[in-house]
Amino acid sequence: MKHFDELTEQEVLALAIQNEEEDGRIYLDFARRLRAEFPASAAVFEAMAAEESGHRHQLLQTYQDTFGGELPYITRQDVRGFLKRRPIWLLPNLRLDAARRQAELMEMEAASFYEKAAARSRNVAVRRLLTDLAEVEKKHEDRAAALGEAVPADSRTEEERNARRLFVLQIVQPGLAGLIDGSVSTLAPIFAAAFATRNSWDAFLVGLAASIGAGISMGLTEALSDDGEITGRGHPWLRGVVCGLMTTIGGLGHTLPYLIHDFWTATAVASVVVAIELIAIAWIRWRYMETRFSSAIVQVVLGGVLVLLTGIFIGSS
Repeated sequence: MKHFDELTEQEVLALAIQNEEEDGRIYLDFARRLRAEFPASAAVFEAMAAEESGHRHQLLQTYQDTFGGELPYITRQDVRGFLKRRPIWLLPNLRLDAARRQAELMEMEAASFYEKAAARSRNVAVRRLLTDLAEVEKKHEDRAAALGEAVPADSRTEEERNARRLFVLQIVQPGLAGLIDGSVSTLAPIFAAAFATRNSWDAFLVGLAASIGAGISMGLTEALSDDGEITGRGHPWLRGVVCGLMTTIGGLGHTLPYLIHDFWTATAVASVVVAIELIAIAWIRWRYMETRFSSAIVQVVLGGVLVLLTGIFIGSS
């Protein structure tokens, strides 16, 4: 993968063309999926798709005038710093709030990309076009934020929306990823060790090692996955620290009960803590990630229970 600063001006324009085509197709798919139930919102997505198509034609014309007719193939997957998109448009029941949230993030990323691309462009025509597109994408971002909201868009300040958006991107997302990994992935080794040894202290040591090890691993993974230059997700090491700490906390939650000397008492307390952790994860997903609470609780609890039973089964065998 290339870093954004390593791209040539030709590659930046080619990437912008590819991004506009991809975003336009996603918006058209949103419109198609939402048209029956939300015709007004579907019309907004169609209009946004038409504008993305217009941007692509502008970029293609500028590219041809500047660099000729050969267009290098480069996608956002080839460049570090872009958000990894969840393909929510493939879900059988697409919700308006999920589509709105996805569109809002897409436009925020696009505006940031054009601003940074314009700042390093040395061609006057290219720089003017990229600056204009950054302004247009910011307006799209506001339009996406207002889709399906009960509160009128003008009653919520842009600063409030941006603050919440950045909080979700910089804190909630990495923290939730860490909490899920720490709470779920450590269940199997901790309970396997507990039922294999029937010794609380041994289980505590295994849980401590698993929690801290997972925290270090997840923290480094998050820090190295996205430098935040294009996505605006903040400093990578801040996100890495948040992710690592939440991973460790998620594992320590059901590790600390094994400081209780009696094995069965410790296991009972640890099981209660696991239930609380899984409910907390489902609530955070519902509150910040716009996942239905019923769906979130089923997914998280089902996964957690399967991992827990796996650990108990292996430890008891």
